[in-house]
Amino acid sequence: MGLEVSRRPRARLDLIEIWTYVADDNEAAADRLLRRIDSVLDMLADTPLAGRARPELHPEIRSFPVGNYVVFYVVQPAAMDVVRVLSRYRDITGEDLDEGS
Repeated sequence: MGLEVSRRPRARLDLIEIWTYVADDNEAAADRLLRRIDSVLDMLADTPLAGRARPELHPEIRSFPVGNYVVFYVVQPAAMDVVRVLSRYRDITGEDLDEGS
């Protein structure tokens, strides 16, 4: 049994923005992308250390690519906390992962 997956409010907003952006051209593709992201989150819940450690961004953060996006998350004892889901083309800094961003 994998870890429980929780999405921080900013990560939930990221997913809405991603769906809206992709759906402007193709709703079916937007739905497929979010299903793919959910599938990766399920996989990470089972193997949370599969993602790359990102100490340059935050001591506890890990990341895993999904197509043109990157899932940023923190592994807790009983949960995997999704912090953000951002474009892989973006220059990510630690500030992008702060709660206020």
